[in-house]
Amino acid sequence: MRYSGKLRILLDSTYILPIVGVEVEGLREALAALRELRRERRAKFYYTPFNILEVLGKIAKLDYDASIVAAGLSAIEEELELTYPTVEGYLKALELRRRGFRDLIDLLLYATAVTRGLLLLTRDECLIQFLESQGESVESILSEEELLSITRRERPS
Repeated sequence: MRYSGKLRILLDSTYILPIVGVEVEGLREALAALRELRRERRAKFYYTPFNILEVLGKIAKLDYDASIVAAGLSAIEEELELTYPTVEGYLKALELRRRGFRDLIDLLLYATAVTRGLLLLTRDECLIQFLESQGESVESILSEEELLSITRRERPS
């Protein structure tokens, strides 16, 4: 199974938004699972500059508290590991975009996970369906259901 050892998880922007004060519906269980994995040091979490760009784009459309955003951005820099796609990853994202998927940031996150040996935690079913339809591997995708099953399976009864 692909979960042996310490998990290396690239977070989709959905999971970063709460850090900067943006509530996302339906994330409570997943965030609790992420906190548990972090507290028990069973996972290392990653982000990219593309996450920050996407998060800022969403925040810019909201009435936000600058102090909460600043504290959240600082926490992201301190608590998560910064990563980037490889050159191969950039090219993979461009090729997948050419094949018809419109969200380049999601493709960059996926390609980063694939080329850096990370798991991309995402709830983006459209991305997953597109990748499968293109014959792309989704082994690097970690769903919320899989995340929750990892934390449930490893808890003592």
